[in-house]
Amino acid sequence: MNSTTPRTMVHVIPSQPTSDGAGVKLRRSLGSQRGVHVDPFLMLDEFYSDDPNDYLAGFPAHPHRGFETVTYMLDGHMRHEDHLGNRGDLGPGGVQWMTAARGIIHSEMPQQSEGRMRGFQLWINLPSREKMKPAGYRDIPAAEIPAVDLPGGGRVKVIAGTAMLGGRSASGPVNGDASLSTDPLYLDVQLPAGAELNLPLTPGHNAFLYTYEGGAQVGPAAQARALPHRAAGVLSDGDSLRVQAGAEGVRFLLLAARPLREPVVQYGPFVMNTREEIEQAVADYRDGKLAAAA
Repeated sequence: MNSTTPRTMVHVIPSQPTSDGAGVKLRRSLGSQRGVHVDPFLMLDEFYSDDPNDYLAGFPAHPHRGFETVTYMLDGHMRHEDHLGNRGDLGPGGVQWMTAARGIIHSEMPQQSEGRMRGFQLWINLPSREKMKPAGYRDIPAAEIPAVDLPGGGRVKVIAGTAMLGGRSASGPVNGDASLSTDPLYLDVQLPAGAELNLPLTPGHNAFLYTYEGGAQVGPAAQARALPHRAAGVLSDGDSLRVQAGAEGVRFLLLAARPLREPVVQYGPFVMNTREEIEQAVADYRDGKLAAAA
């Protein structure tokens, strides 16, 4: 009989209000302070407002090098444009998976003047051998993201990776051939009040949850800890996870990936392995060479 090693919640990272871009108001958990990340996840931002003054200024043209950005929209409409001539419209439920790698200069601008703008941006580090590969990105419409109804109530959207849900395997559109180095799992989970989610996770992969509605108890019943609203819960290692929704139900993101265990040197939108590489990125951007072919 196979035994399992349940994961427990070992650390909570509250989200902090901040702003980015041209003044977009958001909440940042991972990345809110230097060194507060879960390898290979560098940053998680939640943006959520019904007030257009909080988001209309958007994110004008800015550079990135050395990592991936994953933007997931719940509500609203954002347009992406980059120096390569790519243009994509990100609508409700859609995802943009961008590999900045050697360098990309892009903008993300709201395509609405009123209503709700809500979603997330996640930064995933790249290993040193991939930081200078050519940049690329993929727009994933909501229709391409599978949603699995759970037997006890609730629903899980599988954005990346493969998960065992309700007795069957479900794979997201980013799986296998994309981001092979970190093998990410990205789930958006909704549970009604009191419902439980039990699922296997790959041992050795780092993982955390982020609650964006309601709260939950995380870990086996005897060791469960409360994860409050708008906080990231960092998990111990293990091969299984139990989450139980609170009295108001819960919606949360579950992220897991293979850690890189490499030095992280970050300067604003550049994430490399050494200070010298950061200085080179700054010089390349200054000289118009950030995204030039190697």
